[in-house]
Amino acid sequence: MPSFADIEAIYVKLIGYMPGRMKDRVKRGHRIDPEFTNMLEKLREHAVAPKALDLKTSQLIAFGILLNNLSHAAVNHGCAALRAGATEEDLHAVAEMAFLFRGLPAINFAEEAIAGALEAYAKQKITLP
Repeated sequence: MPSFADIEAIYVKLIGYMPGRMKDRVKRGHRIDPEFTNMLEKLREHAVAPKALDLKTSQLIAFGILLNNLSHAAVNHGCAALRAGATEEDLHAVAEMAFLFRGLPAINFAEEAIAGALEAYAKQKITLP
């Protein structure tokens, strides 16, 4: 059964860090019900990186879905998309698509999400493609 450190390493490889909510959920889950937590993480890992899509594309899709939901998790997936080779222009293009389906709330929220993703990415001292 994977340890907390094993699961954390998956997030670090994908995003460059393990988001606080995930860290707290996994720690509590490992303490209370490690079997469920490991199954959940395995399912999450499988769904976020489907074999039919490259990682950049799957992360851009996740970013767009989360923009439409006005979810702050969009920052994490935006950062993961950047790590996978996306550009600021790619994130903005997804934001424009989100506008079609959610309107002004999505495009307005996208500014915060893109800025957050770029900031998180820059902290990792990685150069944009």
